Amino acid sequence: MALDPLQALQAANRAVPPATALATATAGTLLIAGATGALGQELLRRLAGGHRFAHVRVLSREPMRDGMRGVETCLCPDLPIAQWGLTSADTAVIAFDPPRLYHGRERALWVPQPSDLPELSRWLRACGVQTLAIVQPHDQGRLPEALKRGLASLDEQAVVASGFERVILLRSARKPLNAKLANPAERLAAWMLSVMRFMVPTSEQPVRPSKVAELVDVALRIAPAGVHVAAPELVWQAAQGEMQPVVRRWLGLEGAG
Repeated sequence: MALDPLQALQAANRAVPPATALATATAGTLLIAGATGALGQELLRRLAGGHRFAHVRVLSREPMRDGMRGVETCLCPDLPIAQWGLTSADTAVIAFDPPRLYHGRERALWVPQPSDLPELSRWLRACGVQTLAIVQPHDQGRLPEALKRGLASLDEQAVVASGFERVILLRSARKPLNAKLANPAERLAAWMLSVMRFMVPTSEQPVRPSKVAELVDVALRIAPAGVHVAAPELVWQAAQGEMQPVVRRWLGLEGAG
């Protein structure tokens, strides 16, 4: 079910590519890993619904039919990622949002785990992907300041080393995941820690999935070549008003034509 590449990304060959060239460059094939949860659904709706890509494909575990026009599934065999057959894509988005089990469609999709990141990125690069966007959630207020704007792990360093033309990494704040604690002492400790959520700065609060998806869309349109890491505060700031100026300052395009 592999497709021939439709168009390679050319925008990053120029220091500050014009918007018209970027729009043309993204008219290829988009592959989404993790089109689940509220975030995955918003990414799929915005990126596929905008018709900027000739083809949009989502990784799935089972055959399925998506009601959205132009969206196809790419079946993932029950094998290690390194043993998957290759497909063709120009741009890829990885999102880590657990599926909502009451959505039958999402139960059929393949869900990446953070530990899959190095192997998945190598597979995507072998498929011809030049631009990779990753939405990496972090519990609000828990990410050390030194790691917010750089590579936070060896896995992320492995992604950058894979040879992509553009890597866009968004650190999106999320509420701490609910854990089932049977021990009363654990429940007490969890409650005491939850009180600290009121001490988390406003700029590190979670952002609506629709705004995160919009930020990914804008970044894919205008980001030049290189590695671009957005801290949770920047994701929050971009969601507060007109997004384009915030993104342009982050990408170093302020004042560019």
